[in-house]
Amino acid sequence: MFDVVALGELLIDFTYAGVSQNGMRLFEQNPGGAPANMLTALANFGCSAAFIGKVGADMHGDFLRETLHGKHIDTSGLVVDEGAFTTLAFVSLNAEGERSFAFARKPGADTRLRTEELPRDIIERCGIFHFGSLSLTEEPARQATLEAAALARASGAIVSYDPNYRAKLWRGTDEAIRMMRDAAAYADVIKLSEEELPLLTGETCCEKGAEKLLERGCSCVAVTLGRKGAAAYTAKTSATVPAWHVPVIDATGAGDAFLGGFLFQIVERGLTRNALKDVDSRSLTDFVTFANATAALCVQKRGGMPAMPHLADVTRFLSSGSSRLLCV
Repeated sequence: MFDVVALGELLIDFTYAGVSQNGMRLFEQNPGGAPANMLTALANFGCSAAFIGKVGADMHGDFLRETLHGKHIDTSGLVVDEGAFTTLAFVSLNAEGERSFAFARKPGADTRLRTEELPRDIIERCGIFHFGSLSLTEEPARQATLEAAALARASGAIVSYDPNYRAKLWRGTDEAIRMMRDAAAYADVIKLSEEELPLLTGETCCEKGAEKLLERGCSCVAVTLGRKGAAAYTAKTSATVPAWHVPVIDATGAGDAFLGGFLFQIVERGLTRNALKDVDSRSLTDFVTFANATAALCVQKRGGMPAMPHLADVTRFLSSGSSRLLCV
């Protein structure tokens, strides 16, 4: 049995890294993809982890598989597609470390995962199953993702969902909103940003938006608030933790790091789906505090997966009390 299984995109983030001696722009090859970033954080914390997805039969796919192996993440559910290239994302950073994206994904291998390729034994034997919305943008990955989430839920796993909205990968805003909202019905834990909250709920107020998601059957909602910190909600309690201010080098993967830290708290405490609903305010505050610290360390390094901290790093950061977190 795996502590956490994640399904979705595994890709290359080519991150802007200055200019060459000839004055040409340089891009650094970083392994990434939101579900893989999040899973890396959990693996770094000592959790047993498995990834489900698809890469191309190319140098980038080989590199990504090797990277997961190096993190001790199971790849028996990682399929190689002979007919599509591994998805690439080109990332530009501004002076504050904020990102803009350009994708090479027409189609990318990650969108071609089929239902019959799902490793059902892995999905049925996990404590937490996680998915995001990028695998919902195209068929056949859309149907495969929803079937995997339904199977995990039926098997008793806690289902985690991150909308992770990327407008350029959808045919239109209306389709994105409809699919992201429909997918939320499978989730016990939903992590979303302040900007994504109105897309899923029609609300800009965190409390009202979280209330709507909880009414639809979700057990716990976590909202990242940028420089204001982060908040989490259940039907019985809530917790808001202010931001720690740290130097931001690259915000890539910050939300994924946050979710990895948040889910780690659930794994560490051995919570079941029913127990998650009864988490008290102090525990929920601990969840968000640890998740914030994970994100704070992530943004101080470049890349997605390479920036995910280890448990000792987060523990040291929290015990030092050196700074108030910036979570994205």
